[in-house]
Amino acid sequence: MKKGKFSVDLNQPSLKNCEQLLLEFLLKDADIKNAQKLSFTGVGNKDVYNISAPFEDGGEWVIAGRVESRDSEHSEVYFFVEKDGEWLPRKGAPVLELQDPFHTRIGQELVVGGVQIYPHPEQENALMWRTAFYKGKDISSLKPFFVGPDGMKDLRLVELHDGQIGVFTRPQGKKGGRGKIGFFQVSSLDKLTKEAVEAAPLFDHQFSDEEWGGANEAHLLTGGQIGVLGHIACYDQNQDRHYYPMVFTLDPKTGERTDIELIASRANFVPGPSKRPDLQDVVFSGGLLRHGDGMATLYAGISDAEAHRITIVDPFIRFEK
Repeated sequence: MKKGKFSVDLNQPSLKNCEQLLLEFLLKDADIKNAQKLSFTGVGNKDVYNISAPFEDGGEWVIAGRVESRDSEHSEVYFFVEKDGEWLPRKGAPVLELQDPFHTRIGQELVVGGVQIYPHPEQENALMWRTAFYKGKDISSLKPFFVGPDGMKDLRLVELHDGQIGVFTRPQGKKGGRGKIGFFQVSSLDKLTKEAVEAAPLFDHQFSDEEWGGANEAHLLTGGQIGVLGHIACYDQNQDRHYYPMVFTLDPKTGERTDIELIASRANFVPGPSKRPDLQDVVFSGGLLRHGDGMATLYAGISDAEAHRITIVDPFIRFEK
């Protein structure tokens, strides 16, 4: 078996749809507390949502957030710091023309990415999207270094124990339908190519063809497995969207993975507005801050209008070795 190559259907996890997963989650009566809406200032009357989890930069905690007018799809990503209970734009930090920011660390470098929107190359008055990545020793030195294939959101990176870099993909269309997760490995960031991303094998038996999902954040666990925070989504009979935060784990050496599990639903967060009526039941997993005591804080975009957080039992703690 070549390094970084494996069959992705070794243990055939159970294929469950959103309805089944939600029922299982509700029956668990999960320990969820400290539901809170985050307050942002310094961006006028624009919304801040689909935030990252906080990360340290220059000795202070920073959140990256999607900033957007309620009646627009034109977004920018700001970096925010907290002061007196409110999050305000960090002075001197860059503003990136992206949506849905995320971050990780590869070696000594901070990697930040998001969804880049641009005019559709073939359709008039339509938009296309791709995932764009920046890297630097800190936020102030971020420079673009890679752009994923056209039409692909939710590309994510994670550094593994052996120095390899795990890459989660999410093609749509002929290969991925409405959106399925793939995975491969590269030896370094400069080996990351569009061709490799497009060729990544997809996980079998994870999403039905009527539903879709993606990876939002990857956590390297102590035993070498990858804990994946993601989302699974579907339409109902009225074409309203339903997004749920979910997790699963992956063994990058064998390809074995666990079943998807929901970790929250919209009802676990405080009430609030939505960008459109069809987005009321949307929770977009932004990031998970693990506290090391068996608990974690989930940061999420709510209804494409607000940023919230809740405290949950760390979903990956039982997989640590």
